[in-house]
Amino acid sequence: MTHMWHQTNFRVPYKDTDRMGVVHHGNYITWFENARTECMRHYGLTYSKVESLGFLLPVLDVNVTYKKSARYDDCIAIFTRASSYSPVKLEFAYEARKISEEEFLHGKGNEAEAEEPFGELLAKGTTMHMWVNQEWKPARMDKAAPEVYAVIQNTV
Repeated sequence: MTHMWHQTNFRVPYKDTDRMGVVHHGNYITWFENARTECMRHYGLTYSKVESLGFLLPVLDVNVTYKKSARYDDCIAIFTRASSYSPVKLEFAYEARKISEEEFLHGKGNEAEAEEPFGELLAKGTTMHMWVNQEWKPARMDKAAPEVYAVIQNTV
C-alpha cells in the first residue's frame, strides 16, 4: 500500500436505493467495506491470506458524513487508503464520489490508484479496526506477522 488512494468503481445497483430514489445511507458502509477489501487485495493483503495466518480485523468504529445523494445507475468511485496505524490498530479513510461516465469507462476511472480523489463528493468516512488472533485477543502485528506489518507501514 502507499499514501495513494485506491479507487474502486461501480454503478449504483437498484437494490441499494430506497423509495425516494436515492441510495440508502446504510449502503455506504457496505460500499466502504467492499472498497477496503479491494484496496487490501491490491496491495497483497487479502482477508483470506490474513485469516490463514491466524488473524482477524474486526471493526471497532465507523464514521460517515453524508454530503449529497447518489441515485440508481450513477457511476461511483470509492477512494480508500490506510490513514493511520499502530501495531494493533488500523484505520482507513474513504471518499464516495460520483464520477462521469467518461471517467468510469475510459479515463481516470480505470486507474487503481489516484493521488487525490476526484468527482463530486457524496460521503466520506473512516473505519477503525483492531488486529486480533483466533481467540479474539489483541495481536501486535509488528511481532506476530512482521510481513503484514511491513506492507501496512508502506501505506501511510
